[in-house]
Amino acid sequence: MKPGSGFPRIAVAINKPAMNRHSLLFSFGLLVLLAVPSSFAQASVTVQDTLNQVDETGRKQGYWRIVAPKAEKPDYEDGQLIEEGRYTNSKRVGIWRRFWPNGQVMSEITYQMGRPKGEYKTFYPNGKVEEQGTWDLDRNTGTFKRWHPNGKLAQDFVFNGFGVRDGEQKYYHENGQLEVLVNVEQGREDGTLKRYTADGQLQQVAQFNNGVIDAANSKYLKPVPKADDVQVDPKAEPAPAVAATERTNAVVFRENGYNTLYDKQLRITQQGEFANGRLFEGKRYTYDANGILTRIQVYKGGRYAGDAVITDEDRQ
Repeated sequence: MKPGSGFPRIAVAINKPAMNRHSLLFSFGLLVLLAVPSSFAQASVTVQDTLNQVDETGRKQGYWRIVAPKAEKPDYEDGQLIEEGRYTNSKRVGIWRRFWPNGQVMSEITYQMGRPKGEYKTFYPNGKVEEQGTWDLDRNTGTFKRWHPNGKLAQDFVFNGFGVRDGEQKYYHENGQLEVLVNVEQGREDGTLKRYTADGQLQQVAQFNNGVIDAANSKYLKPVPKADDVQVDPKAEPAPAVAATERTNAVVFRENGYNTLYDKQLRITQQGEFANGRLFEGKRYTYDANGILTRIQVYKGGRYAGDAVITDEDRQ
């Protein structure tokens, strides 16, 4: 059977004189059964698909592959695959995949009627998963996870149906150790928050009531054992504005929220929590003309707090 040929053609010789009434009934019944779709029959049939098709009304249909060149994608070589997926009446449906210029998958996003709705994943340029969750049009719902570039879990959140964090929330250090454990009710901390050092020691216990910390019942048990956690000079240099050459991956840049930014060579330039479009709590990475990482600036409260030690892991 050729691909796309549908159900097998059954020759029924009903015009032969030797065929009796029972043979006719049997043949007719066989045709009826063959005409009814079944999971077995469908599994054995390969349907020929189309590529980049437009129907008579000008609407995109079927499987599409979008390739370079495109004016807004200068980092891709001519003919290189940028994204692929399916259209129904010019609306994206099912899983769409987008690719980094190095060929690695950038994102896998589920669409319904042209809008993101369902499970999604985003990836770092090295192929490791950056973020995984569920989108409902314009918000996260259900479980959400984000990983550090080294593959260790960074955040483990739960969102309610309105896109607000609700339930037990976890943050992790880059070495995989639990950093913060806190319960959130309708987007506000409520109950006990526990903060741990990178070597697993309990550092802080804080009590929250509807997002407000109870200072009388909160305390630090150990000083922060990090060289980059220093007292920030209020007159220190503020975080610079995001450059036009810096961009996020498949997700939209969050002016107030967590972002990872990359330069044109797909090297991380900024990572952390942003406020009003500028780095608030995080790191800024600088490279020399040969692409070697030369500096990691740490920002606290939106101001420069010092330089972090560059490790072998940072250089990868």
